[in-house]
Amino acid sequence: MDEYIRNIRNFGIIAHIDAGKTTLSERILFYTHKIHRMGEVHDGTATMDYLPEEQERGITIISAVTGCEWKDKTFNLVDTPGHVDFTIEVECSLRVLDGAIGVFCAVGGVEPQSETVWAQSERFGIPKLAFINKMDRQGANFEAVLEALRARLGANPVPVTLPSGQGEDFDGVLNILSGQKLSFDGSDQGRTVSGRSISGQDAEYVAHWREFLLEKLAENDEIFLPLYLETAFTSQDIRAALRRATLTRAVTPVFCGSALRNMGVQPLLDAVCDFLPSPLDVPTPQGHAADGSLVAKPASPTGPALGLVFKILVENSRKLALLRMYAGSLKEGETVLNAPRKLRDRTERIYRLHADRRERISRAQAGEIVAVTGLRSARPGDTYVTGALDIVLEAITPQQPVMTMLLEPRNADEGKMLDEALQRYVEEDSTLLARTDEQTGARIVSGMGELHLDILLERLQREYGIRPRAGHPQVVLRETVSAEAESSFVFDRELGKEHHHGSVCLRVKPEPRNAGNRVKVGDFLPADPALAKKQLPEHFVQAALAGINDALQSGANGWPLQDIEATISNMEKIEGKTTAPGCRTAAGMALREAVSKAGPVVLEPIMRVEISVPDAFLGAAINALNICNGRVESLEERNGQKFLRGNAPLRKLFGFSTLLRSATQGRAGLFLTFDRFDRV
Repeated sequence: MDEYIRNIRNFGIIAHIDAGKTTLSERILFYTHKIHRMGEVHDGTATMDYLPEEQERGITIISAVTGCEWKDKTFNLVDTPGHVDFTIEVECSLRVLDGAIGVFCAVGGVEPQSETVWAQSERFGIPKLAFINKMDRQGANFEAVLEALRARLGANPVPVTLPSGQGEDFDGVLNILSGQKLSFDGSDQGRTVSGRSISGQDAEYVAHWREFLLEKLAENDEIFLPLYLETAFTSQDIRAALRRATLTRAVTPVFCGSALRNMGVQPLLDAVCDFLPSPLDVPTPQGHAADGSLVAKPASPTGPALGLVFKILVENSRKLALLRMYAGSLKEGETVLNAPRKLRDRTERIYRLHADRRERISRAQAGEIVAVTGLRSARPGDTYVTGALDIVLEAITPQQPVMTMLLEPRNADEGKMLDEALQRYVEEDSTLLARTDEQTGARIVSGMGELHLDILLERLQREYGIRPRAGHPQVVLRETVSAEAESSFVFDRELGKEHHHGSVCLRVKPEPRNAGNRVKVGDFLPADPALAKKQLPEHFVQAALAGINDALQSGANGWPLQDIEATISNMEKIEGKTTAPGCRTAAGMALREAVSKAGPVVLEPIMRVEISVPDAFLGAAINALNICNGRVESLEERNGQKFLRGNAPLRKLFGFSTLLRSATQGRAGLFLTFDRFDRV
């Protein structure tokens, strides 16, 4: 059974929007015989972009999962979005993947979202291959992209295939490992790959990069170093060293081609088999046991099941949980424990996925990615276990939305359908929030950007046939404090038929930006736990902490508070009078008073702005950014284009893309990403 797991490759395709991720995915599915006809993104027929919104816009919105086989390996492939509004989809997918392919445009090189997703994959320690796509486009520059991988991503790129010609002259790839030029037959859509020996200038070109590859392997692999120094290595030694260096992320093997022209894909598939990890090659997943200790669970198909939910889909009111199995086996009809929530569910059906189609299976085992129905309590990031196992794996941290929009149903029936739809979408998307305004009855939805909210409206109309009135998008704000302050509050009041009392003193102070909130108890209690418990029972303290956390949800201006340290400096207990609800209320009121004294300030979402523009329009682009209260931080030149980076408050950027297009005659490219909440 371990051999089966050893032959699994769980990998994703990550890149900037329009780098060719989905086009590459289509070729992978075609050459692995999963599909018999390639779809195209520009035609709206791509297999992995199955939502109508994806087909109409030509972009990937949600991560799509599919399974296929190449040679003796089983692939679980995830095609991820490239647009910044859907970065959480990439985050959730990377959390459960073992490897990744970074796709880069041979003309555009390392683009802004490429940096974002690459950094995400590094945070999860994921080994990667790089595929330089669109080598057939005018302006393609293979070596410039290699340099950008080094300079902008901090990668250590090592070419394994080289382009034979660039732009219109691109006619195949040169394989350094085999020493052959590979050609791809256009008459059968690149299925037939023919190799021939390399000679002339191509041989010199390959020899230079082969020596570069060997030097990099000698630098980064201790086993290969003595073989290199003694010139006593074989081609198998080179492949083994390249695999070891890839798994440790010491190097990144680089491949090239043109997915649209069906060139260069098969060597990449071979590399997935040879160099990306199996579930047995990655670190054993660790989780926290019930006592808080760290526990590692090896990837074995025997024993209790351990899996992590990374995505939720809701279809016909039924929840479909996408699950990465880390250990054991999971069967249909089995009772499972949602470990962080301590709730029990029963699996109904288990499926292997192929985009929007499914194949029912009786069980899933370690290393597999499957979809499961029946997990009613599941949310993204939840750990599921069976038997006596009680481990909670690291959860997926949701991102905070930065934009809100008001939705008003046109009648009561539409209001009911709107609530049902929003409940479903919120379950599926952890970056989408929805609430009802108690005074007006309007629904307030929050998301990651204008595109995110636009697609929500499109789905409401297409899937539910409703078109609620929508207000103009507004930015989400936060609050913090600018100074230290202390306050105390005594709550002594009858609520219902019971009298409640609580007395809490606390102090607040600002934390560094983006540090989050810290709520803690000061040292006013005795060091001896027994004496401390006698002076103030633990449930009173926990009630006060809960009251503070409640109050942090709404500051002086009604926005959530962040980057604050709140410390309980004293609590008093009156025997027979003090109650937990009294302590909770007193703590919340004390926090509000302390915040009002500590100089509350409003924080706005600040966006990173990246503009690519011809030199002739650089001044116009900078002027447009200045109009939006933006600030230029850096300027560089690549491939004859100027690239400027800066930041600006989100509220000033509404309509900025139109302004920029007008100022630069449509010649500028724009990319916005959320940076931080800060004062303006």
